[in-house]
Amino acid sequence: QVHLEESGGGSVQPGGSLRLYCAASGFRLGDYAIGWLRQVPGKEREGISCISNSEDPIYYSNSVKGRFTISRDNRKNIAYLEMNNLKPEDTAIYYCARAKAFTCSGGYYHTDMYDFWGQGTQVTVSS
Repeated sequence: QVHLEESGGGSVQPGGSLRLYCAASGFRLGDYAIGWLRQVPGKEREGISCISNSEDPIYYSNSVKGRFTISRDNRKNIAYLEMNNLKPEDTAIYYCARAKAFTCSGGYYHTDMYDFWGQGTQVTVSS
């Protein structure tokens, strides 16, 4: 059974950092691209980053480029999202998701690019 579980969320002050984890089970992480998406109440879920199974290509949305880093360890079946210089507008529920393909494409921000999702982890950035 395919399962994704996020962890690492929490509350930080602006400028702070967090590292999110996405533990995968029930499938070989190395066979799929993995995306990170986030959602604020009242808004649509938006894709912010995607990493292909071979780590190339990688995509970032303009809102997180230069501050967030996506990575993966296929042997451990874990994906990561390192978030630095966090801003209040980064406050959201963060989800990892398995892509339907092994490589990311320019459409990575579309939710229909993914077929399995975790439950999400809350990230709150405030002073």
